Amino acid sequence: MAIVDLSVPVETGMPVYPGDPEVSTGPALTVARDGVNVLGLHLGSHSGTHVDAPRHIDDALPALDELPLDRFCGPAVVVDARGLPPRAPIGPEPFQDVEPGVIVLVATGWSRWWGSARYTEHPYLTEEAAELLVERGVRTVGIDAFSVDPTPAADFPAHRALLGAHAVIAENLTGLDRLLAEAGPIEVFLLPLRLPGADGAPVRAVAKVGAKVGAKVGPKAGA
Repeated sequence: MAIVDLSVPVETGMPVYPGDPEVSTGPALTVARDGVNVLGLHLGSHSGTHVDAPRHIDDALPALDELPLDRFCGPAVVVDARGLPPRAPIGPEPFQDVEPGVIVLVATGWSRWWGSARYTEHPYLTEEAAELLVERGVRTVGIDAFSVDPTPAADFPAHRALLGAHAVIAENLTGLDRLLAEAGPIEVFLLPLRLPGADGAPVRAVAKVGAKVGAKVGPKAGA
């Protein structure tokens, strides 16, 4: 069994979605001055690797702490969407064989551009793809990009389709290429900070590869 880190580091000046709060970290207390080290953090709820709660798009939808914990962990299938050109739409075709109850991770390969201007040019899910995932019974979708919609976006159709069905979305994942290269079942953990009423929160996303999981994992796209 292998444990794979799927999270980007949280650090001062890291990339943020256009318009989101900038991230800064630095010493609040130090051993030399205060006897202990305490790091001060300033960041938004969608900084780095994070999950979106339904409330992200609508005040009437559930907040992060109102969702069941099984939205954030469970058996996963990785859909291989690598090799697409910048800003390419990902339609419903790769998701036809996805089974209910799995966490779907979309590997675009775009995490290699993390920290560069090209990171905003990632592929994205079409509204039809998001609607198909909802119809298939999927309630957790992750992607190795800024967003499941284009960046920036005038509207957020994929977000609305998924979050409107009380699903959660994980964004800014990394390391999905390694999951595609591993054999065996995959279990993913996307546990957010416990923030009452929150629209989202950073996560330490990790995957266990080769572990026995409690539900059947669907095939990888293209397999």
